[in-house]
Amino acid sequence: MADSPIKRSTLLWRIREKMRSKFFGAVRHIASIDDTRDILADVMASQNATYSARHTPDLEDFESPYAQAASDAVVARGAPRGRGDPIFITARFRTGSTLLWNLFRNVPGVTAYYEPFNERRWFDEAARGARVDSTHLGVKDYWAEYRNLGELGRYYREDWIRRQLCMPRSASNPDMERYIELMIERAPGRPVLQFNRVDLRLPWLRAQFPQAKILHLYRNPRDQWASSLPKLGEDMRKLQIGSFQPLDGFYLLDWGRDLRRSFPFLTLDPGAHPYELFYQVWKLSYAFGRTHAHVSLGYENLVNNPQVVVRQLVDEFSLTGADPAALAALVVDGKQGKWQKLADDAWFRGIERRVDDQFRRYFAPEARTGNIDLATLRDERLRAV
Repeated sequence: MADSPIKRSTLLWRIREKMRSKFFGAVRHIASIDDTRDILADVMASQNATYSARHTPDLEDFESPYAQAASDAVVARGAPRGRGDPIFITARFRTGSTLLWNLFRNVPGVTAYYEPFNERRWFDEAARGARVDSTHLGVKDYWAEYRNLGELGRYYREDWIRRQLCMPRSASNPDMERYIELMIERAPGRPVLQFNRVDLRLPWLRAQFPQAKILHLYRNPRDQWASSLPKLGEDMRKLQIGSFQPLDGFYLLDWGRDLRRSFPFLTLDPGAHPYELFYQVWKLSYAFGRTHAHVSLGYENLVNNPQVVVRQLVDEFSLTGADPAALAALVVDGKQGKWQKLADDAWFRGIERRVDDQFRRYFAPEARTGNIDLATLRDERLRAV
């Protein structure tokens, strides 16, 4: 007996859906490949559809403060103040961000979340493990604040650590937005979120969370570079990007590949030294932080003048109940000047000068400066009163 028209149409529908699922599965796989993303980025760029800092005239202060003998003091830009407003800490890896997070963690009435985008998924007891980095002195765990926050797993995406690292104000990422909102909403105290992956997402963060105040931490790029490397059994100066992957413990190559879609001058030549790419990313992070954060802080200032800097931070962020002396006692110096064991000043300066010239050519004349130090800001406020 022949099948009825209904059965025949149902069979055809099932075949169609199966073929459709396979086809779009293949398309999604192809779209996830870096070569495909590069092609699409080029097409979008030709239509002026991609984000490029070349067209962002508000970026400022690409010049490293480490060209001088000492870095700047705490730098504040001014922002609406509110005792209950969330605080976002933004920094790159190996800058002392864990130390800074631990200071806020020890302030009564504060809920300090450690590195929310970390792939260890602090909210997931089964996934996060129990390991604590031995270089993070005074830290027993990273996850206490994430207890009872399993709902975060509905929104968390591990590719946040390597994709869409540069986000303009107009970017759309509903899962990331809700993920951050949940931590703010569920915090029993004033929420502090310490990020290592949002320096170039600050325009988007400020647009989505205008009530938040942002603290930017940076460190001498040479010491940061030295701290990011494992113990080497070879001359650091002989490293090459093409063979750097086994030594890349802090996502440098992933960052370079993703950010190159917005900043095509980034160096990924296999024969180039990885410090060149590292310093390029450092300059971008520094410029975005100084431009879009409300307060910028040099790591060296924190560890060399903890009593002064901690008191400034307590005042600037209205941390009522904080004991500045007790917090300052938690500050431990992370051994400055380690870069000198890797290469001399001339070697580092050769790469840095080449990158500095590259940035001036690419971004000029948009780059501009405009920060003022905390003392000047406070004097202006007093005069206004």
